Amino acid sequence: MIPIGVLSRESGVKIPTIRYYEEIGLLPPPVRSEGNRRLYPPEAVRRLRFIRHARQLGFEIEDIRRLTALARDPRLPCGEAHSIACDRLREIEDKIAQLAAQREELLRMIGQCPHGCIEDCGVIEVLDDHAKCLHSSH
Repeated sequence: MIPIGVLSRESGVKIPTIRYYEEIGLLPPPVRSEGNRRLYPPEAVRRLRFIRHARQLGFEIEDIRRLTALARDPRLPCGEAHSIACDRLREIEDKIAQLAAQREELLRMIGQCPHGCIEDCGVIEVLDDHAKCLHSSH
């Protein structure tokens, strides 16, 4: 059994985050020592690394809950895990498309700015009149 400080160091997850994951049920509650210190089994390091990696990839807590449940039974078919990852990929691709459109709009706005007075500024003009924006989905 390992204390929370060691778990934090070995997993790369901060202590308050470990407590939060316990609170929301992503990490099972630890046993307590006679001094009421949290003590974790060694496999908690692996689970926290799994959760941390999933969070880095942008998975939501509920998806991580489903993925950790699936990971507990290695004989299950992986269709659900695949579906969760595909959904996350679609979200990322949508965000990339939105960012690319925003980038193009900003480049166009900047290109219209003659660097003179504000009354002639293309940036201010487009921001002031959304109809002049090429990408109205912003």
